[in-house]
Amino acid sequence: MKDTGRKQGTASPCAACKLLRRRCAQDCVFAPYFPADEPHKFANVHKVFGASNVNKMLQELPVHQRSDAVSSMVYEANARVRDPVYGCVGAISSLQQQIDVLQTQLALAQAEVVHMRMRQSATLSNLTEIPTESGSPSSKLMGPHTRSLFSLDMVVEQAQMGESMWLC
Repeated sequence: MKDTGRKQGTASPCAACKLLRRRCAQDCVFAPYFPADEPHKFANVHKVFGASNVNKMLQELPVHQRSDAVSSMVYEANARVRDPVYGCVGAISSLQQQIDVLQTQLALAQAEVVHMRMRQSATLSNLTEIPTESGSPSSKLMGPHTRSLFSLDMVVEQAQMGESMWLC
Protein backbone atom coordinates (compact mmCIF):
# COMPACT_ATOMS: atom_id res chain seq x y z
CA MET A 1 0.00 0.00 0.00
CA LYS A 2 1.17 3.55 -0.70
CA ASP A 3 2.60 5.80 1.97
CA THR A 4 -0.11 8.12 3.26
CA GLY A 5 2.06 11.21 2.94
CA ARG A 6 2.60 11.45 6.68
CA LYS A 7 5.74 10.40 8.53
CA GLN A 8 5.48 7.58 11.00
CA GLY A 9 4.70 8.89 14.48
CA THR A 10 4.07 12.49 13.39
CA ALA A 11 1.07 14.27 11.97
CA SER A 12 2.82 15.91 9.00
CA PRO A 13 0.18 17.13 6.57
CA CYS A 14 0.08 15.95 2.96
CA ALA A 15 1.11 18.39 0.24
CA ALA A 16 -2.52 19.31 -0.45
CA CYS A 17 -3.39 20.09 3.16
CA LYS A 18 -0.13 21.98 3.59
CA LEU A 19 -0.89 24.18 0.57
CA LEU A 20 -4.50 24.68 1.64
CA ARG A 21 -3.29 25.37 5.20
CA ARG A 22 -5.62 22.96 6.85
CA ARG A 23 -5.31 20.06 9.24
CA CYS A 24 -4.70 16.75 7.44
CA ALA A 25 -7.25 14.23 8.70
CA GLN A 26 -6.49 10.53 8.99
CA ASP A 27 -8.91 9.81 6.10
CA CYS A 28 -7.70 12.69 3.88
CA VAL A 29 -8.51 11.83 0.25
CA PHE A 30 -5.41 13.72 -0.99
CA ALA A 31 -2.82 12.15 1.34
CA PRO A 32 -2.18 8.88 -0.58
CA TYR A 33 -1.63 10.72 -3.87
CA PHE A 34 0.02 14.01 -2.87
CA PRO A 35 2.75 13.19 -0.33
CA ALA A 36 4.33 15.97 1.73
CA ASP A 37 7.69 15.60 -0.04
CA GLU A 38 6.16 16.43 -3.47
CA PRO A 39 4.44 19.80 -2.98
CA HIS A 40 4.81 20.85 -6.63
CA LYS A 41 2.50 18.01 -7.72
CA PHE A 42 -0.51 19.36 -5.90
CA ALA A 43 0.39 23.01 -6.49
CA ASN A 44 -0.01 22.64 -10.27
CA VAL A 45 -3.11 20.46 -9.98
CA HIS A 46 -4.65 23.03 -7.63
CA LYS A 47 -3.86 25.89 -10.07
CA VAL A 48 -5.49 24.13 -12.99
CA PHE A 49 -8.37 22.14 -11.49
CA GLY A 50 -8.94 23.58 -8.03
CA ALA A 51 -8.88 21.61 -4.78
CA SER A 52 -12.67 21.28 -4.61
CA ASN A 53 -12.92 19.77 -8.10
CA VAL A 54 -10.05 17.36 -7.46
CA ASN A 55 -11.71 16.31 -4.21
CA LYS A 56 -15.02 15.68 -6.01
CA MET A 57 -13.35 13.71 -8.79
CA LEU A 58 -11.46 11.51 -6.35
CA GLN A 59 -14.55 10.93 -4.20
CA GLU A 60 -16.56 9.78 -7.22
CA LEU A 61 -13.96 7.25 -8.35
CA PRO A 62 -13.40 3.79 -6.94
CA VAL A 63 -10.21 3.63 -4.85
CA HIS A 64 -8.40 1.42 -7.39
CA GLN A 65 -8.80 4.08 -10.14
CA ARG A 66 -7.76 7.11 -8.12
CA SER A 67 -4.03 6.71 -8.60
CA ASP A 68 -4.40 6.70 -12.39
CA ALA A 69 -6.74 9.69 -12.23
CA VAL A 70 -4.24 11.64 -10.12
CA SER A 71 -1.43 10.76 -12.55
CA SER A 72 -3.53 12.06 -15.43
CA MET A 73 -4.43 15.24 -13.56
CA VAL A 74 -0.80 15.89 -12.65
CA TYR A 75 0.29 15.33 -16.26
CA GLU A 76 -2.41 17.62 -17.65
CA ALA A 77 -1.77 20.27 -14.97
CA ASN A 78 1.96 20.32 -15.71
CA ALA A 79 1.23 20.62 -19.43
CA ARG A 80 -1.26 23.44 -18.78
CA VAL A 81 1.28 25.31 -16.67
CA ARG A 82 3.76 25.12 -19.57
CA ASP A 83 1.15 25.84 -22.27
CA PRO A 84 -2.05 27.35 -20.82
CA VAL A 85 -3.97 27.26 -24.11
CA TYR A 86 -3.29 23.80 -25.51
CA GLY A 87 -1.88 21.77 -22.61
CA CYS A 88 -1.35 18.12 -23.52
CA VAL A 89 -2.80 18.60 -26.97
CA GLY A 90 -0.05 21.10 -27.77
CA ALA A 91 2.61 18.60 -26.72
CA ILE A 92 0.98 15.83 -28.75
CA SER A 93 0.65 18.10 -31.79
CA SER A 94 4.30 19.12 -31.54
CA LEU A 95 5.38 15.48 -31.34
CA GLN A 96 3.17 14.60 -34.33
CA GLN A 97 4.80 17.36 -36.38
CA GLN A 98 8.23 16.02 -35.44
CA ILE A 99 7.14 12.54 -36.55
CA ASP A 100 5.93 13.93 -39.90
CA VAL A 101 9.25 15.74 -40.48
CA LEU A 102 11.26 12.65 -39.54
CA GLN A 103 9.13 10.41 -41.79
CA THR A 104 9.74 12.78 -44.70
CA GLN A 105 13.47 12.79 -44.01
CA LEU A 106 13.45 8.99 -43.81
CA ALA A 107 11.57 8.73 -47.11
CA LEU A 108 14.07 11.07 -48.79
CA ALA A 109 16.99 9.07 -47.43
CA GLN A 110 15.41 5.80 -48.61
CA ALA A 111 14.77 7.29 -52.05
CA GLU A 112 18.36 8.47 -52.21
CA VAL A 113 19.60 4.97 -51.35
CA VAL A 114 17.44 3.47 -54.10
CA HIS A 115 18.62 6.17 -56.50
CA MET A 116 22.28 5.44 -55.71
CA ARG A 117 21.77 1.67 -56.05
CA MET A 118 20.06 2.10 -59.40
CA ARG A 119 22.79 4.45 -60.58
CA GLN A 120 25.43 1.95 -59.45
CA SER A 121 23.55 -0.88 -61.16
CA ALA A 122 23.25 1.15 -64.35
CA THR A 123 26.94 2.01 -64.25
CA LEU A 124 27.88 -1.63 -63.76
CA SER A 125 25.59 -2.79 -66.56
CA ASN A 126 26.98 -0.09 -68.89
CA LEU A 127 30.51 -1.29 -68.20
CA THR A 128 29.60 -4.85 -69.12
CA GLU A 129 27.73 -3.94 -72.35
CA ILE A 130 29.64 -4.12 -75.61
CA PRO A 131 28.40 -1.58 -78.18
CA THR A 132 27.47 -3.01 -81.58
CA GLU A 133 27.15 -1.38 -85.00
CA SER A 134 23.34 -1.10 -84.85
CA GLY A 135 21.73 1.60 -82.74
CA SER A 136 23.23 4.81 -81.52
CA PRO A 137 26.12 4.67 -79.06
CA SER A 138 24.31 7.03 -76.70
CA SER A 139 21.36 4.63 -76.36
CA LYS A 140 23.79 1.85 -75.44
CA LEU A 141 25.45 4.05 -72.79
CA MET A 142 22.16 4.99 -71.15
CA GLY A 143 21.38 1.39 -70.29
CA PRO A 144 18.08 -0.25 -69.29
CA HIS A 145 17.69 1.59 -65.98
CA THR A 146 17.74 5.13 -67.37
CA ARG A 147 13.98 5.55 -67.49
CA SER A 148 13.53 4.42 -63.86
CA LEU A 149 16.38 6.72 -62.77
CA PHE A 150 14.62 9.70 -64.27
CA SER A 151 11.32 8.78 -62.60
CA LEU A 152 13.09 8.36 -59.27
CA ASP A 153 14.65 11.81 -59.71
CA MET A 154 11.14 13.19 -60.12
CA VAL A 155 9.96 11.46 -56.92
CA VAL A 156 12.90 12.84 -54.95
CA GLU A 157 12.35 16.33 -56.36
CA GLN A 158 8.63 16.17 -55.51
CA ALA A 159 9.41 15.09 -51.96
CA GLN A 160 11.86 17.96 -51.62
CA MET A 161 9.18 20.38 -52.78
CA GLY A 162 6.95 19.21 -49.93
CA GLU A 163 4.69 16.71 -51.65
CA SER A 164 3.98 13.58 -49.67
CA MET A 165 5.64 10.36 -50.77
CA TRP A 166 3.35 8.26 -48.58
CA LEU A 167 0.49 6.48 -50.28
CA CYS A 168 -1.83 5.68 -47.40
